[in-house]
Amino acid sequence: MAVPRSGANVPDGKLRAVTPDAVAPIKRPYGRPRQRPAKLQADKAYDAADKRQALRQRGLTPRIARRGIESAERLGRYRWVVERTHSWLNRLRRLQIRSERRADIPVAFLQLGCALIYWNCLVNSFC
Repeated sequence: MAVPRSGANVPDGKLRAVTPDAVAPIKRPYGRPRQRPAKLQADKAYDAADKRQALRQRGLTPRIARRGIESAERLGRYRWVVERTHSWLNRLRRLQIRSERRADIPVAFLQLGCALIYWNCLVNSFC
């Protein structure tokens, strides 16, 4: 899991290069450990040739819906996992309203919320 931080007025497109680089290596029982996931799924806001090329240079296969060509339903087959996880995180009130001045406290609560989601997935096997 990688959670890059930025200001509220920073567009998401500026973080598209930072996020894959922040992912920790994926450990496998055999072979070389993967440094990044194999694919990156994004919405139509990331549809640009330079953004696709930057992802390919990092060894990622971009799964980005194209504007005016592909419908949002096609990407929604995979995107629902992200939207579901966002909704689970929104149940944690501490993450919705930020009242702390320090930046490390919300990140700690976000990591705690993700750990709780992982725990529920393991215990209830519903993921």
